[in-house]
Amino acid sequence: MTDAVLQAGAPGPAARPEGSRPGAVLRRAEARPIIEIDDVVKTFGEFVAVDHVSLTIREGELFALLGGSGCGKTTLLRMLAGFERPTAGRILIGGQDMTHVAPYDRPVNMMFQSYALFPHMSVEANVAFGLRQDGLPKAEIRDRVRQMLDLVQLAPFAKRKPHHLSGGQRQRVALARSLAKHPKVLLLDEPLAALDKKLREQTQLELVGIQERVGTTFVVVTHDQEEAMTMADRVAIMDSGRIIQVDTPHALYEYPNTRFVAEFFGTVNMFQGDLIEDEPDHILIRSDALANPVYVGHGISAREGATVWVALRPEKLAISRTRPDRAHNWDQGIIEDIVYLGGISTYHVRLDSGALARVTTQNLERMAEPDITWDDRVFVSWRHDNVVVVTG
Repeated sequence: MTDAVLQAGAPGPAARPEGSRPGAVLRRAEARPIIEIDDVVKTFGEFVAVDHVSLTIREGELFALLGGSGCGKTTLLRMLAGFERPTAGRILIGGQDMTHVAPYDRPVNMMFQSYALFPHMSVEANVAFGLRQDGLPKAEIRDRVRQMLDLVQLAPFAKRKPHHLSGGQRQRVALARSLAKHPKVLLLDEPLAALDKKLREQTQLELVGIQERVGTTFVVVTHDQEEAMTMADRVAIMDSGRIIQVDTPHALYEYPNTRFVAEFFGTVNMFQGDLIEDEPDHILIRSDALANPVYVGHGISAREGATVWVALRPEKLAISRTRPDRAHNWDQGIIEDIVYLGGISTYHVRLDSGALARVTTQNLERMAEPDITWDDRVFVSWRHDNVVVVTG
Protein backbone atom coordinates (compact mmCIF):
# COMPACT_ATOMS: atom_id res chain seq x y z
CA MET A 1 0.00 0.00 0.00
CA THR A 2 1.09 3.58 -0.57
CA ASP A 3 0.88 6.17 2.18
CA ALA A 4 -2.47 7.94 2.09
CA VAL A 5 -4.09 10.87 3.79
CA LEU A 6 -7.89 10.97 3.92
CA GLN A 7 -8.78 14.58 4.48
CA ALA A 8 -12.01 15.51 6.12
CA GLY A 9 -14.55 17.35 4.05
CA ALA A 10 -17.83 15.63 4.74
CA PRO A 11 -20.35 17.98 6.31
CA GLY A 12 -22.01 17.32 9.63
CA PRO A 13 -25.78 16.92 9.78
CA ALA A 14 -27.51 18.30 6.70
CA ALA A 15 -27.59 21.90 7.78
CA ARG A 16 -29.14 24.47 5.49
CA PRO A 17 -26.10 26.59 4.52
CA GLU A 18 -25.82 29.76 6.54
CA GLY A 19 -26.80 32.69 4.38
CA SER A 20 -28.52 30.50 1.78
CA ARG A 21 -31.57 32.77 2.03
CA PRO A 22 -29.86 36.07 2.86
CA GLY A 23 -32.88 38.27 2.19
CA ALA A 24 -35.25 36.15 4.25
CA VAL A 25 -32.76 35.70 7.08
CA LEU A 26 -32.04 39.43 7.23
CA ARG A 27 -35.74 40.29 7.28
CA ARG A 28 -36.34 37.86 10.12
CA ALA A 29 -33.40 39.16 12.13
CA GLU A 30 -34.95 42.63 11.95
CA ALA A 31 -38.55 41.47 12.49
CA ARG A 32 -40.49 42.30 15.63
CA PRO A 33 -41.17 39.63 18.24
CA ILE A 34 -44.33 37.59 17.67
CA ILE A 35 -43.91 35.29 20.71
CA GLU A 36 -42.47 36.38 24.05
CA ILE A 37 -42.11 33.74 26.75
CA ASP A 38 -41.31 35.45 30.04
CA ASP A 39 -39.88 33.33 32.89
CA VAL A 40 -42.40 30.52 32.38
CA VAL A 41 -42.60 27.61 34.80
CA LYS A 42 -44.80 24.53 34.49
CA THR A 43 -45.05 21.92 37.21
CA PHE A 44 -47.04 18.71 37.46
CA GLY A 45 -47.14 18.01 41.18
CA GLU A 46 -43.52 17.90 42.29
CA PHE A 47 -42.21 17.48 38.74
CA VAL A 48 -40.88 20.60 37.02
CA ALA A 49 -41.53 20.16 33.29
CA VAL A 50 -40.55 23.70 32.23
CA ASP A 51 -38.11 25.54 34.47
CA HIS A 52 -37.97 29.36 34.21
CA VAL A 53 -37.86 29.58 30.42
CA SER A 54 -37.60 32.95 28.69
CA LEU A 55 -37.57 33.10 24.90
CA THR A 56 -38.37 35.48 22.05
CA ILE A 57 -39.43 34.24 18.60
CA ARG A 58 -39.54 36.71 15.74
CA GLU A 59 -42.28 37.24 13.20
CA GLY A 60 -41.84 35.01 10.15
CA GLU A 61 -39.27 32.69 11.73
CA LEU A 62 -39.18 28.95 11.39
CA PHE A 63 -38.13 28.16 14.94
CA ALA A 64 -37.35 24.71 16.35
CA LEU A 65 -37.54 23.43 19.92
CA LEU A 66 -35.09 20.54 20.03
CA GLY A 67 -34.40 18.02 22.77
CA GLY A 68 -34.75 14.47 23.97
CA SER A 69 -37.83 12.87 25.48
CA GLY A 70 -38.99 14.58 28.66
CA CYS A 71 -36.96 17.77 28.12
CA GLY A 72 -40.06 20.02 28.23
CA LYS A 73 -40.34 20.99 24.57
CA THR A 74 -43.85 19.58 24.00
CA THR A 75 -45.11 21.04 27.28
CA LEU A 76 -43.83 24.43 26.19
CA LEU A 77 -45.58 24.04 22.82
CA ARG A 78 -48.84 23.06 24.53
CA MET A 79 -48.63 26.19 26.69
CA LEU A 80 -48.24 28.29 23.54
CA ALA A 81 -51.36 26.58 22.16
CA GLY A 82 -53.29 27.13 25.40
CA PHE A 83 -53.76 23.42 26.17
CA GLU A 84 -51.68 23.85 29.34
CA ARG A 85 -51.45 26.91 31.56
CA PRO A 86 -48.17 28.07 33.06
CA THR A 87 -47.67 27.61 36.79
CA ALA A 88 -45.79 30.92 36.71
CA GLY A 89 -44.67 33.46 34.11
CA ARG A 90 -46.31 35.00 31.03
CA ILE A 91 -46.78 34.18 27.35
CA LEU A 92 -47.34 37.05 24.90
CA ILE A 93 -48.37 36.54 21.27
CA GLY A 94 -48.41 39.57 19.01
CA GLY A 95 -47.84 41.77 22.05
CA GLN A 96 -50.98 40.49 23.82
CA ASP A 97 -50.85 38.52 27.08
CA MET A 98 -52.22 35.06 26.23
CA THR A 99 -51.27 33.32 29.47
CA HIS A 100 -54.86 32.62 30.49
CA VAL A 101 -56.59 32.88 27.09
CA ALA A 102 -58.45 29.79 25.84
CA PRO A 103 -56.95 27.90 22.86
CA TYR A 104 -59.79 28.85 20.51
CA ASP A 105 -59.28 32.56 21.21
CA ARG A 106 -55.55 32.55 20.40
CA PRO A 107 -54.14 33.59 16.98
CA VAL A 108 -52.40 30.21 16.68
CA ASN A 109 -53.15 26.83 15.20
CA MET A 110 -51.57 23.47 15.94
CA MET A 111 -50.64 20.59 13.68
CA PHE A 112 -50.52 17.37 15.64
CA GLN A 113 -48.11 14.48 15.18
CA SER A 114 -51.00 12.14 14.30
CA TYR A 115 -52.41 14.74 11.81
CA ALA A 116 -55.92 14.10 13.33
CA LEU A 117 -57.71 14.08 9.96
CA PHE A 118 -61.38 13.12 9.84
CA PRO A 119 -61.44 9.76 8.02
CA HIS A 120 -65.04 10.11 6.78
CA MET A 121 -64.38 13.54 5.19
CA SER A 122 -62.75 14.31 1.87
CA VAL A 123 -59.51 16.24 1.64
CA GLU A 124 -61.32 19.49 0.85
CA ALA A 125 -63.81 18.93 3.68
CA ASN A 126 -60.97 18.39 6.15
CA VAL A 127 -59.31 21.63 5.06
CA ALA A 128 -62.63 23.50 5.23
CA PHE A 129 -63.65 22.18 8.65
CA GLY A 130 -62.25 24.99 10.82
CA LEU A 131 -63.49 27.66 8.43
CA ARG A 132 -67.02 26.25 8.59
CA GLN A 133 -66.83 26.16 12.39
CA ASP A 134 -65.98 29.88 12.28
CA GLY A 135 -69.02 30.55 10.11
CA LEU A 136 -67.22 32.02 7.10
CA PRO A 137 -69.25 32.54 3.91
CA LYS A 138 -69.32 29.55 1.54
CA ALA A 139 -67.61 31.45 -1.26
CA GLU A 140 -64.72 32.48 1.00
CA ILE A 141 -64.38 28.94 2.32
CA ARG A 142 -64.24 27.59 -1.23
CA ASP A 143 -61.60 30.11 -2.25
CA ARG A 144 -59.41 29.48 0.80
CA VAL A 145 -59.61 25.71 0.43
CA ARG A 146 -58.58 25.99 -3.20
CA GLN A 147 -55.69 28.29 -2.27
CA MET A 148 -54.48 25.93 0.46
CA LEU A 149 -54.69 22.82 -1.73
CA ASP A 150 -52.81 24.64 -4.50
CA LEU A 151 -50.19 25.65 -1.93
CA VAL A 152 -49.56 22.05 -0.85
CA GLN A 153 -50.01 20.71 -4.41
CA LEU A 154 -53.00 18.54 -3.56
CA ALA A 155 -55.77 20.11 -5.67
CA PRO A 156 -56.16 16.93 -7.82
CA PHE A 157 -56.84 14.96 -4.61
CA ALA A 158 -59.57 17.23 -3.21
CA LYS A 159 -62.32 14.59 -3.36
CA ARG A 160 -60.28 11.72 -1.91
CA LYS A 161 -60.57 10.41 1.64
CA PRO A 162 -57.45 10.42 3.86
CA HIS A 163 -57.04 6.62 3.72
CA HIS A 164 -56.52 6.90 -0.04
CA LEU A 165 -53.48 9.15 0.45
CA SER A 166 -49.85 8.44 1.25
CA GLY A 167 -48.32 9.48 4.55
CA GLY A 168 -46.70 12.53 2.99
CA GLN A 169 -49.96 13.58 1.36
CA ARG A 170 -51.88 13.26 4.65
CA GLN A 171 -49.21 15.39 6.28
CA ARG A 172 -49.78 18.10 3.65
CA VAL A 173 -53.56 17.95 4.15
CA ALA A 174 -53.02 18.54 7.87
CA LEU A 175 -50.74 21.45 7.05
CA ALA A 176 -53.27 22.97 4.65
CA ARG A 177 -56.01 22.69 7.28
CA SER A 178 -53.78 24.31 9.90
CA LEU A 179 -52.92 27.23 7.61
CA ALA A 180 -56.42 27.78 6.23
CA LYS A 181 -57.45 29.99 9.16
CA HIS A 182 -54.43 32.27 8.59
CA PRO A 183 -52.96 31.94 12.09
CA LYS A 184 -50.21 34.29 13.21
CA VAL A 185 -48.32 31.27 14.53
CA LEU A 186 -48.43 27.63 13.46
CA LEU A 187 -47.32 25.10 16.08
CA LEU A 188 -46.07 21.76 14.75
CA ASP A 189 -45.59 18.83 17.14
CA GLU A 190 -43.13 16.31 15.61
CA PRO A 191 -44.76 16.92 12.21
CA LEU A 192 -42.65 14.42 10.26
CA ALA A 193 -42.29 11.63 12.82
CA ALA A 194 -44.72 9.31 11.01
CA LEU A 195 -42.84 9.45 7.68
CA ASP A 196 -40.05 7.18 6.50
CA LYS A 197 -36.54 8.62 6.25
CA LYS A 198 -36.52 9.42 2.53
CA LEU A 199 -39.97 11.01 2.57
CA ARG A 200 -39.11 12.89 5.75
CA GLU A 201 -36.07 14.47 4.11
CA GLN A 202 -38.13 15.50 1.07
CA THR A 203 -40.95 16.89 3.21
CA GLN A 204 -38.58 18.94 5.34
CA LEU A 205 -37.68 21.04 2.31
CA GLU A 206 -41.32 21.24 1.22
CA LEU A 207 -42.29 22.61 4.64
CA VAL A 208 -39.53 25.22 4.45
CA GLY A 209 -40.72 26.29 1.00
CA ILE A 210 -44.34 26.57 2.12
CA GLN A 211 -43.38 28.53 5.22
CA GLU A 212 -41.38 30.98 3.12
CA ARG A 213 -44.31 31.51 0.76
CA VAL A 214 -46.98 32.08 3.41
CA GLY A 215 -44.72 33.99 5.84
CA THR A 216 -46.42 32.50 8.92
CA THR A 217 -44.27 31.95 12.00
CA PHE A 218 -43.68 28.20 12.46
CA VAL A 219 -42.67 26.74 15.82
CA VAL A 220 -41.61 23.11 15.39
CA VAL A 221 -41.03 20.60 18.19
CA THR A 222 -38.64 17.81 17.24
CA HIS A 223 -36.18 15.36 18.75
CA ASP A 224 -34.41 14.99 15.38
CA GLN A 225 -31.34 17.21 15.16
CA GLU A 226 -31.01 16.83 11.39
CA GLU A 227 -34.62 17.90 10.98
CA ALA A 228 -33.98 21.00 13.09
CA MET A 229 -30.80 21.84 11.17
CA THR A 230 -32.45 21.42 7.78
CA MET A 231 -35.57 23.44 8.52
CA ALA A 232 -35.02 26.03 11.23
CA ASP A 233 -33.76 29.60 11.13
CA ARG A 234 -32.96 29.26 14.83
CA VAL A 235 -33.01 26.35 17.27
CA ALA A 236 -33.51 26.24 21.04
CA ILE A 237 -31.90 23.17 22.63
CA MET A 238 -33.75 22.06 25.77
CA ASP A 239 -32.77 19.75 28.62
CA SER A 240 -34.51 19.08 31.93
CA GLY A 241 -37.03 21.84 31.35
CA ARG A 242 -34.46 24.53 30.58
CA ILE A 243 -33.20 26.15 27.40
CA ILE A 244 -29.46 25.46 27.14
CA GLN A 245 -28.63 27.46 24.01
CA VAL A 246 -30.52 29.33 21.28
CA ASP A 247 -28.80 30.06 17.97
CA THR A 248 -28.68 29.30 14.26
CA PRO A 249 -27.98 25.67 13.28
CA HIS A 250 -24.54 26.71 12.00
CA ALA A 251 -23.59 28.41 15.27
CA LEU A 252 -24.88 25.54 17.42
CA TYR A 253 -22.87 23.02 15.44
CA GLU A 254 -19.65 25.00 15.13
CA TYR A 255 -19.74 27.01 18.39
CA PRO A 256 -21.58 25.07 21.12
CA ASN A 257 -21.43 26.81 24.48
CA THR A 258 -21.57 23.65 26.63
CA ARG A 259 -20.49 20.04 26.49
CA PHE A 260 -24.16 19.00 26.42
CA VAL A 261 -24.85 21.03 23.27
CA ALA A 262 -21.68 19.79 21.55
CA GLU A 263 -22.58 16.15 22.23
CA PHE A 264 -26.31 16.51 21.49
CA PHE A 265 -26.07 18.54 18.29
CA GLY A 266 -24.24 16.36 15.80
CA THR A 267 -21.51 13.78 16.33
CA VAL A 268 -18.39 14.83 18.21
CA ASN A 269 -15.17 13.48 19.69
CA MET A 270 -14.96 14.77 23.26
CA PHE A 271 -11.75 14.62 25.32
CA GLN A 272 -11.41 15.90 28.89
CA GLY A 273 -8.23 17.77 29.72
CA ASP A 274 -6.52 20.45 31.77
CA LEU A 275 -5.60 23.95 30.63
CA ILE A 276 -1.80 24.04 31.02
CA GLU A 277 -1.03 27.28 29.21
CA ASP A 278 -3.32 30.27 28.71
CA GLU A 279 -2.03 33.17 26.65
CA PRO A 280 -4.03 35.89 24.83
CA ASP A 281 -3.20 34.41 21.42
CA HIS A 282 -3.24 30.67 22.23
CA ILE A 283 -3.87 27.96 24.80
CA LEU A 284 -2.46 24.48 25.42
CA ILE A 285 -4.52 21.61 26.80
CA ARG A 286 -3.18 18.31 28.10
CA SER A 287 -5.52 15.33 28.04
CA ASP A 288 -4.88 11.81 29.35
CA ALA A 289 -6.78 10.56 26.28
CA LEU A 290 -4.34 12.19 23.82
CA ALA A 291 -0.61 11.59 23.46
CA ASN A 292 0.22 15.20 22.52
CA PRO A 293 -1.02 18.55 23.82
CA VAL A 294 -3.85 20.32 22.03
CA TYR A 295 -2.94 23.76 20.70
CA VAL A 296 -5.70 26.33 20.03
CA GLY A 297 -4.90 29.67 18.41
CA HIS A 298 -6.86 31.87 20.81
CA GLY A 299 -7.39 32.40 24.52
CA ILE A 300 -10.44 31.36 26.54
CA SER A 301 -12.19 32.54 29.69
CA ALA A 302 -10.68 30.04 32.09
CA ARG A 303 -7.73 29.93 34.46
CA GLU A 304 -4.68 27.71 34.04
CA GLY A 305 -5.30 24.31 35.59
CA ALA A 306 -9.03 24.42 34.86
CA THR A 307 -10.74 21.29 33.58
CA VAL A 308 -11.97 21.75 30.00
CA TRP A 309 -13.25 19.55 27.18
CA VAL A 310 -11.84 19.41 23.68
CA ALA A 311 -14.58 18.91 21.08
CA LEU A 312 -13.54 17.74 17.61
CA ARG A 313 -16.10 17.03 14.87
CA PRO A 314 -15.27 13.80 12.96
CA GLU A 315 -15.28 15.50 9.56
CA LYS A 316 -12.64 17.98 10.75
CA LEU A 317 -10.04 15.27 11.45
CA ALA A 318 -7.57 13.82 8.95
CA ILE A 319 -6.34 10.23 8.97
CA SER A 320 -3.01 9.05 7.53
CA ARG A 321 -0.29 6.42 7.81
CA THR A 322 2.27 9.26 7.78
CA ARG A 323 3.24 10.85 11.09
CA PRO A 324 2.50 14.62 11.22
CA ASP A 325 5.56 16.85 11.44
CA ARG A 326 4.51 18.93 14.45
CA ALA A 327 4.35 18.74 18.24
CA HIS A 328 0.64 19.34 18.76
CA ASN A 329 -2.80 18.26 17.57
CA TRP A 330 -2.23 14.65 16.55
CA ASP A 331 -2.35 11.14 17.94
CA GLN A 332 -2.06 7.57 16.72
CA GLY A 333 -3.91 4.31 17.01
CA ILE A 334 -5.42 1.28 15.29
CA ILE A 335 -8.43 1.27 12.98
CA GLU A 336 -10.99 -0.77 14.87
CA ASP A 337 -14.01 -0.35 12.60
CA ILE A 338 -15.12 1.32 9.36
CA VAL A 339 -18.68 2.46 8.67
CA TYR A 340 -19.28 2.84 4.92
CA LEU A 341 -22.28 5.03 4.02
CA GLY A 342 -21.75 5.51 0.30
CA GLY A 343 -20.78 9.16 0.08
CA ILE A 344 -18.82 9.08 3.33
CA SER A 345 -16.96 6.62 5.54
CA THR A 346 -16.38 6.88 9.27
CA TYR A 347 -13.22 5.34 10.72
CA HIS A 348 -13.21 4.31 14.38
CA VAL A 349 -9.64 4.67 15.59
CA ARG A 350 -8.68 3.20 18.96
CA LEU A 351 -5.97 5.55 20.23
CA ASP A 352 -3.02 4.24 22.23
CA SER A 353 -4.61 5.66 25.38
CA GLY A 354 -7.68 3.49 24.81
CA ALA A 355 -9.89 6.43 23.83
CA LEU A 356 -11.91 6.22 20.61
CA ALA A 357 -11.63 8.82 17.84
CA ARG A 358 -14.10 8.92 14.95
CA VAL A 359 -12.91 10.33 11.62
CA THR A 360 -15.33 10.99 8.73
CA THR A 361 -14.04 11.25 5.17
CA GLN A 362 -15.65 11.77 1.78
CA ASN A 363 -15.53 9.00 -0.79
CA LEU A 364 -14.66 11.13 -3.81
CA GLU A 365 -13.61 8.41 -6.23
CA ARG A 366 -16.22 5.88 -7.35
CA MET A 367 -13.84 2.99 -8.15
CA ALA A 368 -11.05 3.76 -5.69
CA GLU A 369 -10.11 1.07 -3.18
CA PRO A 370 -9.41 2.44 0.31
CA ASP A 371 -5.70 2.76 1.08
CA ILE A 372 -6.43 2.56 4.79
CA THR A 373 -8.37 -0.34 6.22
CA TRP A 374 -9.09 -2.43 9.31
CA ASP A 375 -6.24 -3.00 11.80
CA ASP A 376 -3.95 -0.45 10.11
CA ARG A 377 -1.90 1.72 12.41
CA VAL A 378 -2.71 5.34 11.56
CA PHE A 379 -2.19 8.91 12.66
CA VAL A 380 -5.12 11.23 13.37
CA SER A 381 -4.59 14.99 13.19
CA TRP A 382 -6.54 18.24 13.20
CA ARG A 383 -6.08 21.97 12.65
CA HIS A 384 -6.01 24.23 15.68
CA ASP A 385 -8.87 26.37 14.34
CA ASN A 386 -11.16 23.34 14.22
CA VAL A 387 -10.92 22.75 17.97
CA VAL A 388 -13.88 23.80 20.12
CA VAL A 389 -13.14 24.16 23.84
CA VAL A 390 -15.99 24.06 26.36
CA THR A 391 -15.73 24.42 30.11
CA GLY A 392 -18.91 22.73 31.31
